[in-house]
Amino acid sequence: MAVCGIVGFVVKGSSENPFEELPAATESLKHRGPDASGMYLDRNTGVGLGHTRLSIIDLSYVARQPMGSEDGKVWIVYNGEIYNFPTVRNFLISKGFNFKSRSDTEVVLNSYIYWGEECFKYLDGMFALAIWDGRKNQLLLARDRIGKKPLYYYLEGQNIYFASELKALSHFKAIKRDIDLDSLALYLHYQYIPAPRTIYKQVFKLKPAHFLTLSDNGITLRQYYFPLKFSTTDKYLTDITSAIQDLKEILSQAVRDRLISDVPLGCLLSGGVDSSLITALAQQFVSPIKTFTISFKERSYDEGPYAKKVSRILGTDHMELSLSAEEALKIIPKFPRIYDEPFGDSSGLPTYLVSKLARTNAKVVLTGDGGDEQFGGYVRYWATGSLLKLQRSMRPLLKPVNMLAKNIPEKTFVWIYEAIRDYLPQRFQVTNVSDKLQKLLSTLTEGDIQSIYRLSIAIFNKEMIHELVGKEVTPCSFEDTFEHTKDLEPMQRLMAVDQNTYLPECMLTKVDRASMANGLEVRCPLLDTRVLEFSRTLPPNFLFCDGKGKRILKLLLKEFLPERLINRPKTGFGVPLADWFRKELKPMLLDYLSTERLKKEGIFNPVTVSTLVDQHIKGRSNHQHRLWVLLAWQLWRDTWCKL
Repeated sequence: MAVCGIVGFVVKGSSENPFEELPAATESLKHRGPDASGMYLDRNTGVGLGHTRLSIIDLSYVARQPMGSEDGKVWIVYNGEIYNFPTVRNFLISKGFNFKSRSDTEVVLNSYIYWGEECFKYLDGMFALAIWDGRKNQLLLARDRIGKKPLYYYLEGQNIYFASELKALSHFKAIKRDIDLDSLALYLHYQYIPAPRTIYKQVFKLKPAHFLTLSDNGITLRQYYFPLKFSTTDKYLTDITSAIQDLKEILSQAVRDRLISDVPLGCLLSGGVDSSLITALAQQFVSPIKTFTISFKERSYDEGPYAKKVSRILGTDHMELSLSAEEALKIIPKFPRIYDEPFGDSSGLPTYLVSKLARTNAKVVLTGDGGDEQFGGYVRYWATGSLLKLQRSMRPLLKPVNMLAKNIPEKTFVWIYEAIRDYLPQRFQVTNVSDKLQKLLSTLTEGDIQSIYRLSIAIFNKEMIHELVGKEVTPCSFEDTFEHTKDLEPMQRLMAVDQNTYLPECMLTKVDRASMANGLEVRCPLLDTRVLEFSRTLPPNFLFCDGKGKRILKLLLKEFLPERLINRPKTGFGVPLADWFRKELKPMLLDYLSTERLKKEGIFNPVTVSTLVDQHIKGRSNHQHRLWVLLAWQLWRDTWCKL
């Protein structure tokens, strides 16, 4: 097993010489694989493959990449982990295959030789890979079912370049890097750019569960995995106890599979439901397991005390690091090279730092990523059905109320909310109250589930984007997923969309870049295929009850932790940007979003941006997420558009 960086090309004719550029492109991915690197070059066929390796299983030289078949006709570069590789390996041995290593890379290579493009049906794990098949003169690119590992490609005629990260592609002179303003608009809307688009017009992301082939016969793009449809199993209609035990068995096996390692491992622990459950299950197999967390001095964002209590009860070997605004100032300039595409999720800051902390004591960590999207952890899931009903009865009143709320200063919202917070039901005890209330009122004025979904996760809406960049934008509506789920409950439809888009392109992108920048491998048991398909057999009331999500996860967690640590207000892995932008980060904000700079660059409307900055700093509104998205873009532009 080896989580790594891959890069390569197949060129049939070019004015440039990619063979000379490949070493630098490979070296640019050294952070993803600091243990070793290698290349395969065949100038006769125009093929170049580069690889950097983070060794996890079989640390020996024989497991190195690029790896070739016994006859030297098929070559692979591979980034990832196949958790069922022992089973697949034994099957292939029974079919006469010989193995020189214990690595899963060789299992993937021989799986392709045996099954061809059908091999991905049998491989369960996380991966992005390229296979050059000299027998067919064919390149195959593939990405795992969920999209845990990234893969970018540039296609021009019969020439193709690919890499784990955009920064590697920047080393090839043949690749055009023209900014796509439509992608910029999508970034402003979602805080990430949905696949298959990227910030560059001619560079694309391979979608999760897809593979691409390029040969003399042309290009094909195919989806090889389709998640199980939501369909409640009869035995779970009323028997939640049985469902809890089945979940425990499936999730325990997923955790056990991810504890296979020849190097030290641990868990990222926030103190929330998902990470606490994964840690509790891991502790059953490795004790004491190492745990790592990030804390803040700002109480409303700080989960450090909860993580410490969970660690104490479970008996883990715990480490904690505090993130201050001063520390954030040191990390923020690194952001454009860590996330080498515009990326606006500020929780990338603590994710990077906790990965750095973990890497001092471990090379592999388990996390709770995927719990919200698969078991209903977001408020918008259970709220959407209620909003649709509310719309029908209150439509004439909603727009005037929305307009009135926009003129109420943030401080007033916060003051009223803080006065009544302790008397509210737990599900209404939230952070960033003014920002969330404004978003709620905006979604209420929309008329259909797709519009509600877009607005519920939007940073800038269509009107604001037009005002910002003078461009009309039609945000991705994810119509295919909504169409395929039209017979389901609203919350199931939203969960399906998130699993296809927000999860791989935002959440998993954040985790991949932050961890790989530190040479750390992250494994996510809740994203195991068995867990995903199990979650889709559950009735909605096993996920939501009394306005609270993740019901079944919480009931399972009760076997390990007391009630007080389970049913508490959801904090999320956020950053106190609202305060920081008014204090320690204010000089940076004013510099990068200054009217003079924006006029010179000619992308954003300086008046619109100045209004946002002024309203936020004076406390009239909370624009922390919008300002961070703008700041992240400015930092990215400074880094990558001046090369």
